[in-house]
Amino acid sequence: MAKVELKTKPTDADVSSFIESAEPERRKEEAHQLIALFRKITGQEPKMWGPSIIGFGSYDYKYDSGREGTMCRTGFSPRKAKLSIYLIGNYCTPAAQAEQDRLFALLGKHKVGKSCLYINRLEQVDMDILEQLIRNNWDLMSERYPE
Repeated sequence: MAKVELKTKPTDADVSSFIESAEPERRKEEAHQLIALFRKITGQEPKMWGPSIIGFGSYDYKYDSGREGTMCRTGFSPRKAKLSIYLIGNYCTPAAQAEQDRLFALLGKHKVGKSCLYINRLEQVDMDILEQLIRNNWDLMSERYPE
């Protein structure tokens, strides 16, 4: 099976312009805080993926079914209702999942989806714990999908 043409792929859109369009107003400052944090952890510059994801790095994947694709290794989206932070690597192993769950218990106010962390406001979470979650994710993705 060939690579599937995904809607979420890297674009040449300007990250700063995207952030300036974020609402409510506090999302702009939170997005700048997250970019600084992701840069510190990844050593990568942000890139727009699709119309609304600020991604860092990339990886190629292939499922057992043969489906292939490319996606950002980690990233976030400053959505109006919540910040969405993508933590795909933390699901790679049972040990990683257990550590993620331990950190989630310490994080503060949040919700989780399959590989997304949803935060209403950065001020409601422990930034050191958030940094560790993102760092763990980055390290696990780098182990599983070496560049």
